[in-house]
Amino acid sequence: MKLVLALWVGYFLGAVPTAYIFGRVYKGIDIRKHGSGNVGATNVFRVLGKWPGTIVLALDILKGVLAVTFVGDIFGLTQVWHRVVLALVVVSGHNWTVFLDFKGGKGIAASLGALIGLTLKIAVIRPVLLFTLLIWLVVFLSTGFVSLASVVAAVFLPIIMVLTNQTFPLVVLGVIFCVFVVARHRPNIKRLRAGQEPRVFLPYFKKK
Repeated sequence: MKLVLALWVGYFLGAVPTAYIFGRVYKGIDIRKHGSGNVGATNVFRVLGKWPGTIVLALDILKGVLAVTFVGDIFGLTQVWHRVVLALVVVSGHNWTVFLDFKGGKGIAASLGALIGLTLKIAVIRPVLLFTLLIWLVVFLSTGFVSLASVVAAVFLPIIMVLTNQTFPLVVLGVIFCVFVVARHRPNIKRLRAGQEPRVFLPYFKKK
């Protein structure tokens, strides 16, 4: 019963559509009708600007952290597989939120928050977070594509899990996160292949 309740709490925590709420409160708009139409921090950056995007990003990360740490602790669910399942439900809540007809964000910030939460409770997973972030940064800083960086980092996540000898539940989590990210980024992948994906302009990029 405790596990079921914790999973519901974790899901609804993840399902809070922060980007949508912020769009309504800050500008009175439906973020789904602007920019890429995605209910996530990247689209908030594009549509509303730096500070709103930063706030939404931080809140989405916080959702993942709280689900894995605080929710697990208050329900006494402290085993590794408990934390893994909580990580999965909070990201699922973000990706398929009941509040927006099960159409949510792409789960990158929530997944990052879940991984951060895991590192706070499971020390051996810290190198996984470090290497995954490094891969994301290298790809993003060299290309300017948030989507490409996210997909590449997601693909490497389970590989890094295996190479660092993580437990089976954590490896499974890495595989599922990878599948989530790739599946949610299918439109971005199509645009990347067609050369139509917008990228973040970085100062050292040469203008064409």
